[in-house]
Amino acid sequence: MRDYAKELPEHREKFIGENDLFLEIFHGNHGSQRAGRPPLLFVHGAFTGSWMWSKYIPHFMAAGWDSYCINLRGHYKSRSVDFTRVGFEDYLEDIQVAIAEIVDESGSPPIVIGFSMGGILSQKLAESVEIAGLVLIDSSICKQVHHEVPYQGLAPQAHGLVVPAPARGEQVSADEIFEDIAFQRKYLSIESGKAFSAFSFHFGAEGISVDGSRISCRSLVISAVGNEDDDRRGRAAARHIGGEYLGLAGTTHTGLLVGQRYHEAVSRIMDWLARLQV
Repeated sequence: MRDYAKELPEHREKFIGENDLFLEIFHGNHGSQRAGRPPLLFVHGAFTGSWMWSKYIPHFMAAGWDSYCINLRGHYKSRSVDFTRVGFEDYLEDIQVAIAEIVDESGSPPIVIGFSMGGILSQKLAESVEIAGLVLIDSSICKQVHHEVPYQGLAPQAHGLVVPAPARGEQVSADEIFEDIAFQRKYLSIESGKAFSAFSFHFGAEGISVDGSRISCRSLVISAVGNEDDDRRGRAAARHIGGEYLGLAGTTHTGLLVGQRYHEAVSRIMDWLARLQV
């Protein structure tokens, strides 16, 4: 199995905050660095960690972007915690700790790039915390978007105080080869049931309310599109926060980060970042 996390370029690592959150820091290539660029903060989704960004990071480093990858409490190499006591608000606090660390180190708030659960966390945070921009990659949707384009035929799954890691028993997906899935299978871990019960409609949640009018930074929404509802939902999410939209047909949720077409999302983010800095 190819372990992309072990192929990452040389970088710094540190533990921050009272929960010893594991933060990976990748400095952009000096020759490509432009003065005044804000750093990037990557926020992973449920069950995962900073390892999920392993294919993305080298591209942003090569383009001169300083990148920070946070691990929420209990995830990857962050200190183990009792997941039965961890909720959505705790994860929001973790991201604020990371932003404070970045501001202290770099002198400017970051552009936040959130995936899945990390996306709904980042949206909620952007209501009240200053950030330089917001990118959502197949983000969990807020209550308002679900009201506009609800999931059809949901049979909410029961869960306990923790949610077991996805088995990923399949060999391939629409945009992932065996190596991509095996890589995820190696690292996927349990998740907080309390957090899921707050944001996941698939687990019977009422959803997280996001006031789009309070998100003042420029934003980009990227969605994996398998059907018309996926596209409608992604467009609604972008409208709700006043952002740009890209729907990638034939891609999957995790494939956008570690699949064979991940570079399409990276290219669009790079283009958006370039225009953000004009």
